[in-house]
Amino acid sequence: MDSQLILLIVIIVLALIFDFINGFHDAANAIATIVATRVLTPIQAVIWAAFFNFAAYFISKYWIGFKIGNTISKTVNENFITLEVILAGILAAIIWNLITWWFGIPSSSSHTLIGGFIGAAIAHVGAFAQNGQDVIDYITVIPIFIFIFLAPVIGMVIAYFLTVLIMHICKRSSHKKAEKWFKRLQLVSSALFSLGHGGNDAQKVMGIIGAAVIFYHVQQGDAVWVNAEDRFSFFVDDYWWVPLTSFIVIGLGTLSGGWKIVKTMGTKITKVTPLEGVSAETAGAMTLYLSEFLGIPVSTTHTITGSIVGVGITKRVSAVRWGVTINLLWAWILTIPVSALIAALIYFIILLF
Repeated sequence: MDSQLILLIVIIVLALIFDFINGFHDAANAIATIVATRVLTPIQAVIWAAFFNFAAYFISKYWIGFKIGNTISKTVNENFITLEVILAGILAAIIWNLITWWFGIPSSSSHTLIGGFIGAAIAHVGAFAQNGQDVIDYITVIPIFIFIFLAPVIGMVIAYFLTVLIMHICKRSSHKKAEKWFKRLQLVSSALFSLGHGGNDAQKVMGIIGAAVIFYHVQQGDAVWVNAEDRFSFFVDDYWWVPLTSFIVIGLGTLSGGWKIVKTMGTKITKVTPLEGVSAETAGAMTLYLSEFLGIPVSTTHTITGSIVGVGITKRVSAVRWGVTINLLWAWILTIPVSALIAALIYFIILLF
């Protein structure tokens, strides 16, 4: 077995480990409000979310397509991709994810992965461009950067108006009856958000594995891969088990939970009622579905945080704990550059062996 094939296998295994970590790291995004409002116990909530994480596979495969996976595989110019670059990027993403999980910081697994990939590629070239070609595919990456800030804003605006609308419709209902119905509706809204989470995040791992597999086959001179009009689509068809496994593994990761982050998302930003939980999760789900349709990977963490803030503002601006929110914002801003620096360091270490 040649060294490049061994490296490819290692990358696939590590990518799936990252997928699992992503599941428990981001599990809180889908279940925080439903646990905080005591609609489900934590155990029931993770089983519920994990099921819909996996169910998203069928929506992506037979309806929306794997657009986000395709986007991730193209964040770096293919002329500067090597298996060592991809390996360094994945290791950096795993390290940063574990650090933020340990400290209970709800950072973005998506942007961690993208930052790692970009940082390792820049370290490989030693510059941002070579021979007139940019290392970063800016046409692909710029919309991703814009949506770092736009996704939470979209979630916040939708959640605000959705909450106001629901409160207006239900203003004559008895509090007890309304709460009973909204607790039931939270099962639906959390399921919708979990579908969005699975569809968005499992594809990111697919994209990285796709980039590695495509590089390997093209490097080997496999004519079918070299001449393929759309290499990523060919990868999805030929390696059909990769999308399926990616969705299964993220579901298993969600099953393992992530209780440190649940506390931050469910209670520290603002206190959430069942009505507000429905609004936040529905707004978050709508934002995720929009991003999937556009093929732009976004952070489920950023999206649900923006939605929870939007819900909090309907009470009063002071209902949102802005100190916590600003700390989260700093974590988001630092994720890509820190991941890129970690990946660059790991890449140079890999070169020593």
